[in-house]
Amino acid sequence: METTVKWVDGVSFEATSGSGHSVVMDGPPDLGGRNLGPRPMEMLIMGMGGCASFDVLTILQKSRQNVTGCEASISAERADAVPAVFTKIHMTFRVRGEGLKESIVKRAVELSAEKYCSASIMMEKAGVEVTHSYEIVEA
Repeated sequence: METTVKWVDGVSFEATSGSGHSVVMDGPPDLGGRNLGPRPMEMLIMGMGGCASFDVLTILQKSRQNVTGCEASISAERADAVPAVFTKIHMTFRVRGEGLKESIVKRAVELSAEKYCSASIMMEKAGVEVTHSYEIVEA
């Protein structure tokens, strides 16, 4: 897996993935940015949320659950000192569907957290407290 990050101007950078997709990252205006895209640290938790969401949805679909929506809300805390690393990350999955079995939704979230989500597991191994919860919404 490869990516390139190219400086655009100010504190704006364009990242291009090996699969050819691009995203602009930018800093806040007080640091010379124009707020044209997410901050690099935001990209980390966005990627983590995408990774975990992919796992949860795939597991639920393979378990023949009638899923009509899946949304992950991620909240993160960072250290006050430099480097301002993540110290805590919490992901809440809101799964919508018809007749979803709570035991299967719970297991899907657990499997993502404990076995499949490389991003989440990597954060934990780096010392970040990562927690998960879920909500089921009947469609």
